[in-house]
Amino acid sequence: MDNAGVQSNGFLAHGIPRTLDRAAQGARNDAAGPGRSGRLQIRRYEGGTSRPTLDVIKRLAQALRVSADALVFDAAERGPDEELKFQFEAVARMPNKEKEAIRTMLEAMIVKNQVAGVLEGVAKAGSR
Repeated sequence: MDNAGVQSNGFLAHGIPRTLDRAAQGARNDAAGPGRSGRLQIRRYEGGTSRPTLDVIKRLAQALRVSADALVFDAAERGPDEELKFQFEAVARMPNKEKEAIRTMLEAMIVKNQVAGVLEGVAKAGSR
């Protein structure tokens, strides 16, 4: 798997986000385990000189009481745009039957879009 996309985002390239940095010192020490070498490794992760394994990301997220996404992705990288956030909030207040209908429509549109993308790729490959 190519790590280029992973390296350009989140703390894997930029260090642990500053909002988690000093406030979570004790939790990071817990995640690093006992001893100096664990704390040094955490500093390498923070500085972007070393990349943690998925297991380490999971343990850090648990120790810091945040999602792994908060450690890996920049704030604007994940989630819907502002307009969709408001729409999703409105849907969240709807009765379950209506929410299920909206989920079904969203899933259908997502699959439709994915299929269209695959077909477009096949058409381009066939025209070469």
